[in-house]
Amino acid sequence: GVRAARIAAGHGARVGICETSRVGGTCVIRGCVPKKLLSYAAHFAEEFEDAAGFGWEVGESRFNWSRLIENKDREIDRLNKVYLRLLSDSGVVLYDGHGKLLDSHRVQVGDDIISAEKILIATGGRPWKPEIPGVEHSITSDEAFHLEALPGKALVVGGGFIACEFAGIFNGLGSEVVQAYRGDQILRGFDQDVRDTVAAEMKKKGIDIRLGVNVTELTRHADGLITAQLDDGSEIQADTVMFATGRVPNVRGLGLLDAGVHAKPGGMIPVNEYSCTNVPNIFAVGDVTNRVNLTPVALMEGHAFADSEFGGSPRPVNHGFIPSAVFSHPPVGTVGFSEKDARTRYGDLDVYRSEFTPMKHTLSGREEKTMMKLLVQASSGKVVGLHVVGMDAPEIVQGFAVAIKSGLTKQQFDRTTGIHPTAAEELVTMRTPVQG
Repeated sequence: GVRAARIAAGHGARVGICETSRVGGTCVIRGCVPKKLLSYAAHFAEEFEDAAGFGWEVGESRFNWSRLIENKDREIDRLNKVYLRLLSDSGVVLYDGHGKLLDSHRVQVGDDIISAEKILIATGGRPWKPEIPGVEHSITSDEAFHLEALPGKALVVGGGFIACEFAGIFNGLGSEVVQAYRGDQILRGFDQDVRDTVAAEMKKKGIDIRLGVNVTELTRHADGLITAQLDDGSEIQADTVMFATGRVPNVRGLGLLDAGVHAKPGGMIPVNEYSCTNVPNIFAVGDVTNRVNLTPVALMEGHAFADSEFGGSPRPVNHGFIPSAVFSHPPVGTVGFSEKDARTRYGDLDVYRSEFTPMKHTLSGREEKTMMKLLVQASSGKVVGLHVVGMDAPEIVQGFAVAIKSGLTKQQFDRTTGIHPTAAEELVTMRTPVQG
């Protein structure tokens, strides 16, 4: 929303924006940014241990959850002020409150009724929890950023990005963690080698991953502990139960029916390639459209909307070869197709895969593996998938995403000189496919 407003204003449009909370969206306020700060914190325990292999004698260390949360909150407050300043400097008028569509051209925010030629819906998503007995005793990622204390025992329910990331955060900071997921392996939709590698490494770190199970009931006891009943008959006791079981479009009280905007069951707003809804002057971008639910994608969609509608340069949004990361422990970076999807789309593949101990751990002694994988269309030599699990995976893949998006071939990868010694050089030195 902020990106679209700023770019539209830069093109000369008169722009207003409404917000019920702080400015910055899910990512900045209660998503990617605070999550990654907590992830950094969770890595220090291993760093202290690893230092011994490099000759350091590290004294007794203690972790202070309250101090971490205070420092995180201070940074989020700073970013909120940055976004407020960006809007103000762009000439965007901010309306503080919940926006409700009255019709296709009018929005009510508190006592104000604002008329607009065009309306953009960029309300994002919200966490979803199943309707089970006792679910009120659980939290979501929204509340996880504001817990008064680090959980002693945490049950994380789910197998996606958020579940894996918070399981790693709690575990790294010292919690005893169980992760329960209904599927046969975590990180559904990712390449199978990525899924298996992350699961194996998380288990090495002490996370108890339970697969093929659903939580059916929660009971809170007088001592504060919560008993989670699973559908396989087992029970798990924890002082914090976090559901990371998906997100749904944030459309409650938005007035879509009054404006004539179609939405699918669950709230997803269908749009065309220019992010236009079924109402010609109403548009939607980001997670509320449930296309590719990533912050940089929402930014791209908002920017394209502003350029198309106010900048005189209509351009559709291209959702092909979008890189993504999971800040699990270890992290994941990926761009392009999984092996399963690549075979469906491209037919015969040459698959290159490497698993190795990172150089750092040859001295630290930590038993952590890095996995790298390239998927190459056999007929053209084009690299159509690249997957990395291990230290700095997201940083590595961001650069390689340029190559994948540009359609480079394996031969061009092979002609590129590696930087030695790095883990990333493996991606330009793999010569023999493990399978066709």
